[in-house]
Amino acid sequence: MSNENLTTTNEGVATAGHMLAKNSLWKKIALFLSTIGPGLFLVGYNIGTGSITTMASAGASHGMILSWAVLLSCIFTYFLIVYFGRYTLLTGESALQAFRKHFGRKVALFVLSVLVFTEMVSSIGVMAIVTDVVNEWSKPLTADGEGISTILLAILFGGMLVFLLINNRYGFIEKLLALFVALMGISFLMTATMVIPDASVVIAGLVPSIPDTANAGLIVAGMIGTTMGGVLYVARSITVKEKQWKASDLKLEKRDAFISSFLMFFLSLSIMAAAAGTLHPQGLHVENAIDMIQLLEPLAGRFAISIFVVGIVCAGLSSLFPHYMLVPLLLADYRNKPMDLSSKTNKTIIIFYAALGLVVPIFGGRPVLVMIITQVFALLITPIILILMTILQNRKSVMGDQTVSPISTLMLVAMTLFTIFMAVVGVIGIIEAI
Repeated sequence: MSNENLTTTNEGVATAGHMLAKNSLWKKIALFLSTIGPGLFLVGYNIGTGSITTMASAGASHGMILSWAVLLSCIFTYFLIVYFGRYTLLTGESALQAFRKHFGRKVALFVLSVLVFTEMVSSIGVMAIVTDVVNEWSKPLTADGEGISTILLAILFGGMLVFLLINNRYGFIEKLLALFVALMGISFLMTATMVIPDASVVIAGLVPSIPDTANAGLIVAGMIGTTMGGVLYVARSITVKEKQWKASDLKLEKRDAFISSFLMFFLSLSIMAAAAGTLHPQGLHVENAIDMIQLLEPLAGRFAISIFVVGIVCAGLSSLFPHYMLVPLLLADYRNKPMDLSSKTNKTIIIFYAALGLVVPIFGGRPVLVMIITQVFALLITPIILILMTILQNRKSVMGDQTVSPISTLMLVAMTLFTIFMAVVGVIGIIEAI
């Protein structure tokens, strides 16, 4: 063989080897993403516009002194999604199915009804915030300075989500959620690094305390509610079941839980830090969704705000996907039947939830207050869900020799008491706000 042919052959082998390595890398990334699908579902649901406005409001009003609440709730959330996932892995039952089987139809229907109601109100608030923010950002781009119509934006975003949901399966939705979560994370991280003038201002405010100001209790309860809402744990057991994980996948389930909890903490803290480092030193507050754009733009510039808006849109869409599909998912789980998003009933439910996004654009309202109150309501059902699961995890007739340890039971009780306390704080905050 000539040297020229040998060189050509070697180059061909090297190119093929490079392509094989590249394909192998992408396969590994795809495989990793497929193993954290339930976690991405929770992150997409959890870090929506409600989290953004609540964290931004907390950072603007109180700096970083409420970061302890985010950390504590994310630690608790890790343990709780592990416990709920563990139950499903060991028994093959989701939480809702277990409630119906072991506590009766009325208990399961009560939990289901509360979750459906909170999803309805939350869907209104999420879309309202997304459309308000895009409308405000687009004002310099329109001739009349009014920005893109919020009604048109709600129809556009809602229609896109409805189309994707009723024409695709759960696996495709997981991939879209991964994309939205990635874009959201990059956007908020870039915004935080660009707008914080002095990191020491943020770091100095990490000492835990509860501010003695109006609505402080409501904000804290909203922060806890958006991270520890009972629907997260019910949804966790369903998504674990959808992945068809078994008892042998417990280590995988714990890794997935850690990744989702860490991402929740990282993204929440980035949003809070951006507001704490810019708005808080100047005494500015976030009362409405568009405040985040109006107040940050003079301080951060158009480019940084545009990136922040991309993050908000991705957060909103990644949250609305689970919102729109959660009721069909819950109903299918309650009936112990496969979820079919293309069925007439589920199409109607999805379109109804998308239509709820038009409520604030048409009739008006305060999206931030709506979202915070919704998160407090989500916290009200959480203690009941945790009590039911704690009982199940300790029943030998259900778990056999896999009942949780006394220490784990103590932790579950402590977390339940914590959610009860925060729910009371939230209710008092709602009364004061009204």
